[in-house]
Order: sequence, then C-alpha cells, then structure tokens
Amino acid sequence: MTALPTRRDEAFRYADIDALASVWRDLSPPETLQIAAQQKLQQIWLPNGENIEVRRAQITIRAGAEYSLFALNTAQEYGRVELDVTLHEGAAFNLNAANIGTGTATLEIVTTVRHQEPAATSRQVIRSVLNGNAVGSYLGKVAVARNAQQTDGEQSVKAMLLDRGATANCKPELEIYADDVKCAHGATVGELDPMQLFYAESRGMDPASARALLLEGFVMGLWDSADDSDAICEAARAALRRVV
Repeated sequence: MTALPTRRDEAFRYADIDALASVWRDLSPPETLQIAAQQKLQQIWLPNGENIEVRRAQITIRAGAEYSLFALNTAQEYGRVELDVTLHEGAAFNLNAANIGTGTATLEIVTTVRHQEPAATSRQVIRSVLNGNAVGSYLGKVAVARNAQQTDGEQSVKAMLLDRGATANCKPELEIYADDVKCAHGATVGELDPMQLFYAESRGMDPASARALLLEGFVMGLWDSADDSDAICEAARAALRRVV
C-alpha cells in the first residue's frame, strides 16, 4: 500500500484526508476493466450505504468499443469515485454521475480520460446537489495524445447549492497534443430558481416537495440512457429526499 496522499496531490486537493486515512490500509487496488474491441457495455454503480465509500477503476476501451458508466455518489461522510480510462481507436466512453450530499459529507468524482488513438469520443456529465456544509467536487482531466487526431471530448459539470454552507469545486482540464480535435468543457454552480419554486408551490405543493421536484429534473436525466435505471433512479430520489 502506498503512502496516504495529502492535499498537495492534485487528485486529492479537496479530499477528506482524515476519513480517507481510516480506510486507506484496507483499500483494494483499483479494479481493472478491459472492454474488448467492438464490445458495448453498460455498468451502474450504486452506493453501498457505508459512511465512507471509495471506488476506483482502471478501464481500457479497445478499438470500436463503447463503455457507459452511471454512478451515484451519496456517502454520508466521504465518497470518492476515481476513474482512469484509456481509449483506443474509435472507442467511446460515457460517464453520467451525481454527487448528492448534506451535512458534512465530502463527495468527489475524479477522472483521467486518455485519448491514445484517433477518432475516440468521451462524454462526461456530472451533477451535484449539496446542502448543509457538504462539499462536492469534480476533477476531470482529458489527455489527448499526439496521434489521437479526430478526438471528440466533452465535460459538462453543474452543481446546485441549497445552503450557503455548501461548496462545489469544479475543475475540468484539457491536455491536448493533437491538432485535429473537438474538445469542450463547461462548469456552472447555481441555486434553485425562486420563481420555479413559487410556481410549484402555487400549484399546491409544499416547499419540500417543490424543491424535490425541481431537483429531480436537475438530476434524473442522467439515467435516461441506462438500460435498467430503476435501481439508480430510486436511490437518487431517496438521496434527494434526504438532502431537501
């Protein structure tokens, strides 16, 4: 086991190091996933209910393959989803993930996506809903190698803060060595629209139900393309009810 990281390590800049220390010795190495050429695979990562949850994976997507991951991060103390993805020619990677937390939770999604060969695509869509003194972070690096022409990479990061004590950190990053690429990223942090809340309440909804409804609209679209989304939809709704 390597030494416990510190916040000087960019990938752990916003981490709860004390919480991480309590599980560091028992952490398994990152799981390894190999997506064979031309294969198409979806996975759904659900929270396991533990106060501290760390899930890490090293993923290789071979030529022409497609891998889609749907992840929900709701640990009550510290949750971390950490991915290192390598894309070969014509491969596709899709990540749809959410941080939903309240209290003093620290929730992180940390990704490195490596476009190693031409004509690969990556799409990362991250949503955070945070209340109390919760901290939600996304650190995502897209690295495009010199021969990875016709790369198409996109990062969309949005956070909704429900309390002034909550914090959202968004750090999308591009490292591009090829010259024929299409890469974009965007990050926004906001609050619920008071006019939309007023409209919902004027239709007879109580304030908590109105907030929950608007937040479902903000988050639930992440799971639209999942083949079997019932479990993650139910878990996300339960997490949103706790937050509001």
